[in-house]
Formats: sequence, C-alpha cells, structure tokens
Amino acid sequence: MMRSTTFSLVLVAAALGAPATVEAKAILTAFPTETTAFVANFNPFNTSTRLSTVEDFMYEPLVIFNVLQGGKPEYRLAESFTYNDDLTAVTFKIRDGVKWSDGQPFTANDVLFTFNLLKAHPELDLNAIWTQIKSVEVDGNNVTIAYNAANSGLIYKLVQVYVVPEHTWKDVADPATFTNEKPVGSGPMTEIERFTPQEYMQCRNPNYWDAANLFVDCLRFPQIAGNDQTLTEVTKGELDWFGAFLPDIEKTYVGLDPDHNAYWFPGGSMVVFNLNQQTKNAGNKAAFNDINFRRAFSMAMDRQAMVDIAGYGYPTLNEYPSGLGAAFHSWNNPKVDTEYGQFSKYNLDAAKQLLADSGYKDVTGDGFVENPDGSKISFDIIVPNGWTDWVNSVQLAVEGLTQVGIEARLSTPEEGPWDNMLKSGDFDVGINSIRGGVTPHFMFDLALYSANVGKTRQAASHYSNPELDKLLDGFYQTSDEAEQRKLMDQIQEIVGRDLPYVAVFNNPLWYEYSTKRFTGWFNADNPVARPVVYGGVPERVLHLLALRPVTP
Repeated sequence: MMRSTTFSLVLVAAALGAPATVEAKAILTAFPTETTAFVANFNPFNTSTRLSTVEDFMYEPLVIFNVLQGGKPEYRLAESFTYNDDLTAVTFKIRDGVKWSDGQPFTANDVLFTFNLLKAHPELDLNAIWTQIKSVEVDGNNVTIAYNAANSGLIYKLVQVYVVPEHTWKDVADPATFTNEKPVGSGPMTEIERFTPQEYMQCRNPNYWDAANLFVDCLRFPQIAGNDQTLTEVTKGELDWFGAFLPDIEKTYVGLDPDHNAYWFPGGSMVVFNLNQQTKNAGNKAAFNDINFRRAFSMAMDRQAMVDIAGYGYPTLNEYPSGLGAAFHSWNNPKVDTEYGQFSKYNLDAAKQLLADSGYKDVTGDGFVENPDGSKISFDIIVPNGWTDWVNSVQLAVEGLTQVGIEARLSTPEEGPWDNMLKSGDFDVGINSIRGGVTPHFMFDLALYSANVGKTRQAASHYSNPELDKLLDGFYQTSDEAEQRKLMDQIQEIVGRDLPYVAVFNNPLWYEYSTKRFTGWFNADNPVARPVVYGGVPERVLHLLALRPVTP
C-alpha cells in the first residue's frame, strides 16, 4: 500500500534540487551518528563501514522488546513466539503477507537462510548465536530454534539477527565484505534515492507490510562530524530528530525555538574505560592484567567532575563496583559495595599508595611509574573525535592518572576506526559505552561473555572468565526470578572483584526533536519507548511509525 503525502518543505525541495512548483514529500531530517563521510555499505553484518540506518529502518527485526515497557514484545516480522516446556527451544511464527522491497515474499526460509549464513560465516555472527544454539528448522510459517541448554533470555539476541533475502544473497561470494549497494530490505525505509559522502536519502519501502502506519516518506541524513558541527546545524533549524550532547541545552537548543525545540534524556548506557587485557604492548599488558593497577586506575577517575563538568550534569554518576548503574539498583548486591566500593571512589592518595604497595615505582625519574619488573607503562586513551563530552572526560581521566604517576595521553581517532580498534584489540585503553537491556544481564553478557570478544566493541576489555560465562549462561536457564537474583549477585561479585572495566557514569539516552514539521514524538509525557534515532535501539522503528507531518 502506497500513500502520497501532500507536504511542502522548501528546505527539502532545495536539498533534492527540485523546482519550486514540485510538491515535496514528507521528508524528516535526522542525525543518527557522527561521521566525516558516509560510505555506501548497506550490509547489516559488515560493521566496519555499515550505515547506522541499515538495521531497523532497512531490515526490520522479528520482534522488538520495548525496554521502557518492561520488555514488552512488539511484533514486527514475526507475529508471535512460544517456548517449549523446558525453555530449550523457541518458535517464531512469521507474519503472513510480508514482502521484500522488490515485491518477493518474505518467508520463514529467509530466516533459516540467514541463520545458516551466520553458521557458515562465523565472522558475521556478531552476537555469537551459534555458540548457544544447535539447530534452526522451518515448518510452514514457523521457525524453531533449538538451544544447547535452557535459556529464557537468548531471544533478546536472536531478534538482533537481521534477516536478509535468500534470493539476493544466496550467490554472494563474500558476505563479510559485501557492501550490498542495491539493497532489498524488509523495513519501512529501503530505497536510497540520493547518496553522497555528505548526505543521503533513505525512502519508503514500496512494499512495506505496515505502510498504513507510515506517514514519513523519506529520511534525510546530513553528514555531521562532531558536537561542534551539531551546534552549527542546530542553529539552522534543519534537524527534526537527533541525539547529541549539547552544552547548556536550554540555551543552545530549546532557546532557539522554544515553541518547537525539545529534548528528553531517559537513562542510558554505562560508560566505561576498557583496559585491553590482550594489548600487544608487553609493559601495558602486564599492568592491565594486575587487579591492583586496575583498581588504582579506577580510583584516579574523578567521576563527579566527568558528570558535572564534561557532561554538564546530564549523565548519572556510576560508582557501583560492578558498573550496575542506578537504573538497575533493584538488582544491587550490597555485599559487593561493602567489599569493593572503595575502588570505585575518587581517591588519589589511595591510588598512589596501592601502586606503591604493589611494587610500581618511578625507576627513570620522569615522574611516571614502571611495572614491578621495570617495564614501561605508557598508553593512549582513545575517544572518538568530536565527541566533546567524552573527550573532556578522557582529559579529566588523564589528569587523574598523571597525578598518581601513570603516563597516559588523549588520542582522538574518527568514530569508525575507534570502533574497529576496540573490537579488534588494536589499542591500549579506550572510553566506551555498554548498552543496557531489560535486565542487567544484557550489558554484563555483552561486555564480558568470552564468546563476544572480537565480535563487538562492547567486549573491548578482551577479558575472559569461564566462571563468569557459566553464571551468565545460567541466568536465563531459569525463569525463576529468585534464582536469577542469586545468580546476578554472584555475577556482580565477580565483576566487582575482577574490575574488568572501569565504570564512570551512565549516559542519558541523547534525544532532541523539533515539532515544527512533525508531531507524535515520544517524550516524558508520552513515554512509549526509547526515543533515540541512533543504532542499537530497535524501538526507533516504533517511533518512526508514530510520527505525523505537520500540514499547513
């Protein structure tokens, strides 16, 4: 079903080079990610240069679990799912009548093909699915995925597998490097009508199954490289939907157009410093694998200054030894606070003393300590260029480390290389964010489960602990909440003890919007789902479908 929208935007007509007499489509300008140039990569599995709007908008999930609604399932390409009695298999019923954007039917066999593609090419299996399942079978419209063990939470990862069409992918020679420049998708926005390194237009799927609820014709994405450039774009009044750190937002954004500009910052991801325990630098590796060095590093972090100065008070302080965060405080194990809480508090004197007691000393007289064996400790902390709040946080971290005698420097690669460095392990220390989920299990699993190392930047500490893996596996092998809480207590004890990352604060979900051209925005008075436009939050599809153009 196609619907033409009578909606004139002089700005959009100009962007498209359209004559003034041409009736413009309902085009929403969004800013989902910072980059110096767009690359035409529409492969949902090729994360090196993949556009952030490929997932969800071009390839829709089977199910979206609405985090703000307690994990409520919002059915998309699947219309239901059921478990067997012992939680060792889940069956998805694929929605009838769904078509790919080229008009071919979307079927259960496409789901089977995609999972088998991940099995044949493990480098595509971004969430290590095939380490946890043993088979995928199709029976009519039903897809049954059998697990290696009972698991009531693996479904949250299964629905992050974005299904691709068998009829266009079956002959792809190397799906890991394939850029999919002529994409055939299932989501609401599949058609690339304009593409340059500085801007692209992603427009409505002509065969979208839920077209009756889609009132936006195109999404326009301008290239924006950092927070400073965002401020410049904001003053032009062109951005409808974005998520960025803006200093003094009431003045720099809301004050520009109080009748239309607004924001909402629900609690978001945990921000950590990853000390790469598998770094190729021998001296740094020795230090990073010493728990006392990691604890001294943690005590050198002025978390409150990062929140108040670098973050303008928007983030939430995180002094939990496990990094649990205030949003999950109901899961907190107070024993961990008592035993390890001192290491998550800013205390330069205690950090210096711990280093000295552990054999770290300044051998060369340059003001910086060496390892007990005399090997040098010196590292860069990588942070994406232009992420000014994080850059300032890293500067504060470097100041604290310098004061306790640890040699550290700021390094600002572009976002893409930063992401790849964290994933591949080609770095020493980096600031990073860990996505949350319905329960704290999601972030712990994402950041610390051994099978995720090398698969995602979320596991950038390159830490591995079989004992922790077993507890993470066990959490969803039961649906009994009391048993899950016991396991979560033990998970926190290990993370608090081992300090595999250094948590400092929790970002808000960065979300700004303008009601000048569209209405229906999610906000504190309309908290339907997580409201952001950037990747990793599939609820953005629900948000897109809620929007309506303002008509003259």
